[in-house]
Amino acid sequence: MHVVPRRRRALTAVALSAVLLPLAACGSDTAPEAAKDPKAGAEAPAGFPYTVTNCGVTTTYQAPPKRVVTLNQHATEVMLALGLQKSLVGTAYLDDRILPAYAKAYAGVPVLAKEYPSKEKLLAANPDFVYGGYSSAFDAGDGRSRDALKGSGINTRLNLENCTKGKTTLDDVYQEVREVGRTFGVPDRAEKWIAHARTTVADTAEHLKDVEPLSVFVYDSGDKTAFTAGGKGIGNELITRAGGRNVFADLGKAWGDATWEQVVARKPQTVVIYDYGSTTVAQKEKRLLDDPVLKDVPAIKNKRFAVMPLSEVVLGVRAPDAIAELAAQLHPETVK
Repeated sequence: MHVVPRRRRALTAVALSAVLLPLAACGSDTAPEAAKDPKAGAEAPAGFPYTVTNCGVTTTYQAPPKRVVTLNQHATEVMLALGLQKSLVGTAYLDDRILPAYAKAYAGVPVLAKEYPSKEKLLAANPDFVYGGYSSAFDAGDGRSRDALKGSGINTRLNLENCTKGKTTLDDVYQEVREVGRTFGVPDRAEKWIAHARTTVADTAEHLKDVEPLSVFVYDSGDKTAFTAGGKGIGNELITRAGGRNVFADLGKAWGDATWEQVVARKPQTVVIYDYGSTTVAQKEKRLLDDPVLKDVPAIKNKRFAVMPLSEVVLGVRAPDAIAELAAQLHPETVK
């Protein structure tokens, strides 16, 4: 059976209100206050010029970008969380439904493609900034490399999970939001989001202070092998902070393949299923339950499953609430 408390929706709503609603008060798209540029003698936005190095690419912004295309849902949601929807001239590639708190703002943004747009369609939107969630957003084979876009006068940003050294942590989430906030001249909005996110994470930690971590196997997909969460990505951090222990934390990358024999040997107590795409959660559960090789794995024998949408296990603004939601599934006894 699913270990999903009935109060999960209520918990999510509370967490969302704690993290997201305070931004409504500062979410208007007013321009930053201007300051005199002593060299040019003209007025420049406060906080500019701003120089940032992102995944090896250093860019100096003289002013906030005005025409932005986001590629991948978690990049889009960072922009919406910071109240920057009026800067968006296009978006693409949802993994699942946009967060309800952002649905109205998202509805006003043109969708360029169901997945990645062609270079021609991207350029037709006339962006001055493209923000990608995965490295594949800037695929050179499709003409969308960061260098190619720079050659067309377009600045770019890639989500930090694609280039962090060592393990990805919540500090990288906060850095992502902070740097995007600075890039768009709304650092106060970013800091408010970070402060509320830290409170959400601390509240979850308080609920879990007396629990023993459960061993967790993440099942993303796979038949001959299991595609799972390794120890480098944000998914591992979410499991740890939710009161779990990733049995494949020794896999030195964010995602990777494990053998079913390894799954059996590591005896996970719970399976966390990543929910996305055309294969349903029920189909993934059935595949695991029907495999005779797995019949003695504690999680399979006891039918202990938790579920997380893919959009919650990437580096983005869902992370604090995702920790609370997963904690409620792994340790329902802590939900009051």
